[in-house]
Amino acid sequence: MLVTGGSRGIGRAITERFVASGHRVAATYRSGDVPDGALPVRCELTDPEQVEQAFATVEAELGPVEVLVANAGITRDTLLLRMSETDFTDVVETNLTASFRLAKRASRSMMRARFGRMVFISSVVGQLGSAGQVNYAASKAGLVGVARSITRELGGRGITANVVAPGFIETDMTAGLSETQVAEYRSRIPAARLGAVQEVAAVVEFLAGDAAGYVSGAIIPVDGGLGMGH
Repeated sequence: MLVTGGSRGIGRAITERFVASGHRVAATYRSGDVPDGALPVRCELTDPEQVEQAFATVEAELGPVEVLVANAGITRDTLLLRMSETDFTDVVETNLTASFRLAKRASRSMMRARFGRMVFISSVVGQLGSAGQVNYAASKAGLVGVARSITRELGGRGITANVVAPGFIETDMTAGLSETQVAEYRSRIPAARLGAVQEVAAVVEFLAGDAAGYVSGAIIPVDGGLGMGH
């Protein structure tokens, strides 16, 4: 299996969970390292040639990619009137276009095997919207269309495509927030707490397994009730 953005946060937790379960896991990264037991693959996902090379490396070391977890993403938060063209296009290129690129490449071996699992890590923001995140929300909402179109196109070949939509999760990004900001976020979440990366990883593990063979085109929220299924 291949997890993108496996060096930190949610991607690292997903990688660790699958390694612990005995899977052959490759994880892409741009900086830092990946968990022990995973094949590290340095890759800039916005570069098609590097993506192709990453798949070639994984296939040579571990075999065909049967499970793809498209997790890597960036933010460039700013209000609409201040958002530059580059702020918008860079986020969409990394979060959405790269996911299309990964899915297209992974589908080759999945179609031959008549088996595949694609899991796209979106965000509650993709459904609810968020001030200052027009670019991020658009990129994360787009993943829903990607997954559902793949489901209609490849569902008859044993391939599933689903979206996991985390809410406010405790990561390095949220660690930089003030106590006031965290309290404000917590007040909006019915579960009255931020989520843990392991809780997101557990849902991804389910979607990648045999038990989820009849689940496809779905959005699975991991948000403590914040989005109420939207």
